[in-house]
Amino acid sequence: MNELSLQDLPEYQSFLVQAMQQITQSRIKAAHSVNRELIMLYWWLGEHIVTQQNTYGWGKSFVEKFSLDLKKHYSDAKFGFSPQNLWYMRQFYLEYKDKPNLQQLVGEIPWSQNLLILSKIKDDNEKLYYLSAAKEQSWSRETLREQINSQAYQRHCLSEKNHNFKSTLPQDLAAQAQQSMKDVYMFDMLGITEPVVEAEIERRMVEKIKDVILELGYGFSFIGNQYRIVTPDSEYFIDLLFYHRKLQALVALELKRSKFKPEYAGKMNFYLNLLDDFVKEPHENPSIGIILCGDHSKFDVEYALRGIDKPVGVAGYQLTRDIPKQLRDALPDADQLEEKIMFELGLDNESQN
Repeated sequence: MNELSLQDLPEYQSFLVQAMQQITQSRIKAAHSVNRELIMLYWWLGEHIVTQQNTYGWGKSFVEKFSLDLKKHYSDAKFGFSPQNLWYMRQFYLEYKDKPNLQQLVGEIPWSQNLLILSKIKDDNEKLYYLSAAKEQSWSRETLREQINSQAYQRHCLSEKNHNFKSTLPQDLAAQAQQSMKDVYMFDMLGITEPVVEAEIERRMVEKIKDVILELGYGFSFIGNQYRIVTPDSEYFIDLLFYHRKLQALVALELKRSKFKPEYAGKMNFYLNLLDDFVKEPHENPSIGIILCGDHSKFDVEYALRGIDKPVGVAGYQLTRDIPKQLRDALPDADQLEEKIMFELGLDNESQN
């Protein structure tokens, strides 16, 4: 059998995909294993630095001498054994030694992410949130920094949610769905550090808005924007459509520039009926809707969702307006960028009504 005929066989394609998935999973596991060993080493060093100092009263000179000797013997790892990093190991051990629930997570993320959380977050519940999210979402250090700076914990865990999930979903699904949305989403413009042409700024913002929408929660996969549903008499377009693997449900998201209006809930309910009848697979759970508005009144949301039998949540969004001073004159203002984002995503004025 020649190479060309193998390429056309579905059995071969299926095997190739399976093999590639296994290779990827093994590589990820190997990387995680190496990281866990490194964190365990840093924990051991931090613990024993504390022990030596408590036993013999050794101070700063001990850490500097210890660093120098380690770097002599392990020149390939000289940055890992710098005096500053050894002090971090000491702080790392002291911070988590009496917190077993957090200890289980620190070995699951890289050292640089651990240091970021250690230096910026004081509250244990907040630490737990960022450690868990960094692990489950595989956040890079920069992504983790952005999440902390935008107060993701406060928006995700502390802010009041506006939805009808408890009355429209089974108890277990309602709890998961609630955890999968925030009250406010930040579309951050702070990634710009030098003057660039307006078209490049617009492109970055369109990419950023999609990245932030994927911040909705764990398990979201992006399906597409302006998702088309064809019915016997017409066709309709959903602004953004996701699939949530843990909920096993489609999630429709509608973006609105204006303050929440009660008719938005009725339109979302209509879209969810279409998704459930024309798109949802038999084994999947009921589709969920999220309406993302410039602002929303809790009173209006509560009364608009009353009587709707489909799960719908309402959240706000903000465009960060803190642009570096030296760039302000060169950039379009936030309202212009917001309008451009809506246009690029295919959300014209008609779709906002």
